[in-house]
Amino acid sequence: MKTLVTSLLVAGLATSVTMAETVNFDDVKAGALPPGWTPTKTGKGEPKWEVVADDSAPSKPNVLKQSGEATYPVCIKDDTSLKDGFVEVKFKPISGKEDQAGGVIWRCKDADNYYVARANANEDNVCIYYTVKGRRTEKKRINTKVASNQWHTLRVDFKDNYFVVTFDGKKAFGWKDDTFKDAGKVGVWTKADSTTLFDDFSYGAETSLSKADAAAIEKDPKKAGTKGEGDDDDDKK
Repeated sequence: MKTLVTSLLVAGLATSVTMAETVNFDDVKAGALPPGWTPTKTGKGEPKWEVVADDSAPSKPNVLKQSGEATYPVCIKDDTSLKDGFVEVKFKPISGKEDQAGGVIWRCKDADNYYVARANANEDNVCIYYTVKGRRTEKKRINTKVASNQWHTLRVDFKDNYFVVTFDGKKAFGWKDDTFKDAGKVGVWTKADSTTLFDDFSYGAETSLSKADAAAIEKDPKKAGTKGEGDDDDDKK
């Protein structure tokens, strides 16, 4: 019986381990690209993704840094495939005249097709979008303080066609959409000339999106979102 119980406990622990993963980049040499990730972009430009040491990192010593400039710099975690679950990252916007953004992507098919939620210190807001064939469309936003040179936490829980965005531990908003229904990869995202640090990137098949969250989204007359004001038009440039 003891052997059986031990086997069950081990199996249960193995299952829980596979449910969520965290990447802190600390086992990567500074100046290198993180193995198992695809550094890329949506649109034009030259992003620069690299692992660097940073004394302010939530989990020292290393972070993932984006310091190039492109329409939307994207870094995709290669070995991921999630339909339902969550994605979360700690990020620190450092600088950028046009933008100081940090975001997460999910259900990503490739660099031109994915969902993205992001926070922007230049605009003090949190937004959600879908990007289809390289064209990004804003659907919902909330105005909230996003301080530069401070670490923030951005999380998205997703199940079926429901999404809940959480910023710095507080639910920002929910959204309903059917654009991408299949499993896809997860990753991180910035915009334009944002210099942004990322750490403690987490993802998994467990989601905190509840039936109550789904019911609240259904009651929202703007559950499907609307075209937002502002930086969607930058895509036309």
